[in-house]
Amino acid sequence: MSTVIDGKTVAAAVLDRVKTAARTLEESHGVKTGLAVVIVGNDPASHTYVSSKSRMAKECGFVSVQHTLPEETTQEDLAAIVDRLNADPAIHGILVQLPLPPHFEADPIIQSIRPDKDVDGLNVVNAGKLATGDLKGGLVSCTPAGAMVFVRQTHGADLSGLNAVVIGRSNLFGKPMAALLLAANATVTVAHSRTRDLPGVCRNADILVAAVGRPEMVKAVWVKPGATVIDVGINRIAAPERGEGKTRLVGDVAFAECKEVAATITPVPGGVGPMTIAMLMANTVIAAHRAAGVEAPSF
Repeated sequence: MSTVIDGKTVAAAVLDRVKTAARTLEESHGVKTGLAVVIVGNDPASHTYVSSKSRMAKECGFVSVQHTLPEETTQEDLAAIVDRLNADPAIHGILVQLPLPPHFEADPIIQSIRPDKDVDGLNVVNAGKLATGDLKGGLVSCTPAGAMVFVRQTHGADLSGLNAVVIGRSNLFGKPMAALLLAANATVTVAHSRTRDLPGVCRNADILVAAVGRPEMVKAVWVKPGATVIDVGINRIAAPERGEGKTRLVGDVAFAECKEVAATITPVPGGVGPMTIAMLMANTVIAAHRAAGVEAPSF
């Protein structure tokens, strides 16, 4: 039977350190950490996420600013808001909630956020620093950063001699996750939909990370006995056993069967998910320290 990682508990520990770092920075240097979140349109899921982020920022003692813009907002109006936030010294982190409504070009907006305020870690400058192994100079995308906290807790900071397989090659998760594992000295394989003998590749992994968006794709026979399995997927599937029209959340890993093989595994929900907001707060307080010329904490 494997150890099931409690993402909520790990995230709470990260947030405690964020709160301490923010309070210390304010007391010692008079700098109050500031996070601005921008949301456009009426997507219910996006509004739920943004409310959670704004609420958590306040709990961490940050200045929390939220710009809620109507669906008909133009590209130019949104760009102007980002420009103002870029220039505001009280704001250390800027997050534009994705997806934007269809009439927007998202990438120019994301790339217009100053790299030192890009707490989502999506600016090409931050992505490039991560790709070249500069983990201290940029800001790392929140979900892979959170997944790495689990990996370090299980295996330590040095992954020398361990094989890691990341299923998924997205810019949002797969590529930065692979870069983080590589920086920790793991031998890394990035697998994807065109990988030949995907189950065989996965069975070689001491650390298996799934981020493909296919419900319960990874089966027990894909998992090396004793492996660490990190499930980043979040999929909603029909749950007729709960009643007509009911659904439930599952990951990309068939959790019930894989936990009988893996040594350590993350559940869905309650695994990587809570870490994403925690690492967003961590990135924001790191950005505030750097802006103040103070050594930033590590998370």
